[in-house]
Amino acid sequence: MIEVLFGESEAGAMKVAKNTVITSKVDGPTSVWMAGKKKPPERENCGWIEGTAEEVICLGFLLDVGDIRENAGSEYRKQLIYSMYAQEQWGKDEKMDAELMQLCDCYCAEMERLKTYLEVGEAIRVWYSDAPYSRCGFYHLCASLQEYPNEISVVKLPEYRIRSDHSIVSYKNWGEIAAEEFAGFLNCEKKLSKEEIRIYAMLWGILQEDNSPLRAVVNGKLIGVPEDFYDFLIWKRITQKPVKEARLIGDILGNSQLGVGDWWYAKRIDYFIQTGKIKIVEDSENHYTRMICLA
Repeated sequence: MIEVLFGESEAGAMKVAKNTVITSKVDGPTSVWMAGKKKPPERENCGWIEGTAEEVICLGFLLDVGDIRENAGSEYRKQLIYSMYAQEQWGKDEKMDAELMQLCDCYCAEMERLKTYLEVGEAIRVWYSDAPYSRCGFYHLCASLQEYPNEISVVKLPEYRIRSDHSIVSYKNWGEIAAEEFAGFLNCEKKLSKEEIRIYAMLWGILQEDNSPLRAVVNGKLIGVPEDFYDFLIWKRITQKPVKEARLIGDILGNSQLGVGDWWYAKRIDYFIQTGKIKIVEDSENHYTRMICLA
C-alpha cells in the first residue's frame, strides 16, 4: 500500500510507522484538551503499519498559498516554497539554502514516483486533514487520480479522539501524530469511488478558477480568501507592549488552531513592519527572536 501525505513532518512519521522492524516508541507533538489533568496523557501505542518507508510519498507543495493556476512544479511554486521555509533560517547556511531551493523539485520527483506506482496498479492510501494545505493537496491529487483505475482509499484525520484513560485529544493536522499512533487511525479508512474522486477534482478546478491569494476551510468548506484573511489574529494579540515575535506567533497558533503554519504569520508580520504598522523594538538576525510591538 502506497501512503500519500502532504507535509514533511507527517511523511517522516509515516516512514517510521511503515518500518515494521521498529519496536520502540517515537514521540511527537499532540494538542490535548484536558479535564482536571495537570499533564498530557501518555501516548497509546497502536502498533505499526505494514510495509516499508519507500512506500511513503510526500507532496508538500503548500497549495493553500499563492497562484494555483501555475503548475505545482513551476519555478513560481519553487520560489514560494523557498520563501516560506527560508524565514526560519538566520545567518547564512549555504547547505540549508540549497536544500530549501530543492524542496519543490523533491516533491515533483515524489509525484513522478507516485505515477510509477499507479501505472503498475498499486493501491493508494491518502492521509489528509482539514488543514488548508492538506485539503488543497488532496483535491489537487484527485485531479491527477481521475485517469487511473487503481484502488484509492483515504484516512481523514478526525477532529478529536477519546483515549482509554478518558482524556480527549484534539488534532489540527497529521504532523501532530506520533509514528506509533498512525495505525490507530486505520479504522477511519474508507474507499474512494470514482464519482468522489471526480467531485474533488472538480472542486480543485473551481479553486483554480477563483485563484485567490489563499485558501481556507470555512464552515467545513475549502474556499478562496484574500491575503489578509488571517490578519485579525495578529491584531487580536499584538499590543504596544514589546513581545518576542516567536511568542506572539506561538500564542496565535496555540489559541487559533486553523492548520496554518507559523511561516505565514511571520510573513505577514514582516509586511506590517515594512508598512509601518508594527515596529521593531529590539532587532535580531533571527527574526523570530526580535522584539516587536504596535507602531
